[in-house]
Amino acid sequence: MSLPSQENFPILQQSDWELDFYSRPIIESDGKKRWELLITSSENLKGEKPFRWEKKCPAGQVNSIWLAEALQEALNDAQEKGWGTPLRLRCWRTSMKTMISKAALKVGIEVIASRRTFSLLDWLAQREKDLYPNEDGYITGPIAPPPARIVNQPEPLPEAVRGDAWSFALLPLGMLLEANEWPIEFSGLIPIKETYDLSIQIPGLRLFSKSRALALSGWLGGLEPVKLLVEGNQLLLEAGQDDRWLVTDMTKEASKEAEQALINSREKAGGIQFISVQTTPEEEKFAGFWMLREMNDY
Repeated sequence: MSLPSQENFPILQQSDWELDFYSRPIIESDGKKRWELLITSSENLKGEKPFRWEKKCPAGQVNSIWLAEALQEALNDAQEKGWGTPLRLRCWRTSMKTMISKAALKVGIEVIASRRTFSLLDWLAQREKDLYPNEDGYITGPIAPPPARIVNQPEPLPEAVRGDAWSFALLPLGMLLEANEWPIEFSGLIPIKETYDLSIQIPGLRLFSKSRALALSGWLGGLEPVKLLVEGNQLLLEAGQDDRWLVTDMTKEASKEAEQALINSREKAGGIQFISVQTTPEEEKFAGFWMLREMNDY
């Protein structure tokens, strides 16, 4: 008996998922606030159309049981549309982490508490601008703001993520558009709007390690890097859900230059940043390369 040819098996698109399960600024006909599940696949530089899925949840059924059933529906729908099961599911609201983790466990998906949910936050911002205000029951007056994100004191960067040397650098945005073609072992690339000026200089952190660049990259990817920022004379890395890491102390002049570069990116290029890991500055391949992004916190 001959085996079926590989052509008989569909090629499924693979991507991580980003999820938000939360109330919206809309009062339903029963007088209760709308709850809504939003799921999107993580977008990259390739410009592929993402998988997106949404479902309203009755206010009286906001629990892990309803969410697990909805996740299974989303998985089934994704498969019908040519998408494979996500390797990871990222959630960014601290208050919903426990419920989402319980639901995801029932359908066999790993949950990562992370603010590397750039595609989701863009989608949510678009909905809050263009969709919700046009619906019946939209709350136009002042509403109670969501709980403020806890800002932790920065901790020293773990030893496993410290290289032999580092530098704060600038790369033209047009160069980052070519990152899909670069030799990279560990990566996290995100979309870049075509409307940006490709000559804009994008700020980032370059790490170098001759003997353990690959291991360093594995650890760094596990931190879920989100954005670089300058506080006082210190360069910090925000990562995961609410982690803050001290990368290095800087001179007053260097910190001012870095802070201005980050501001320029925020104003002209949507807050795009990067972190790279190489064995040496001259090395033409990357052990790791991540694009980061400074965004408004919800």
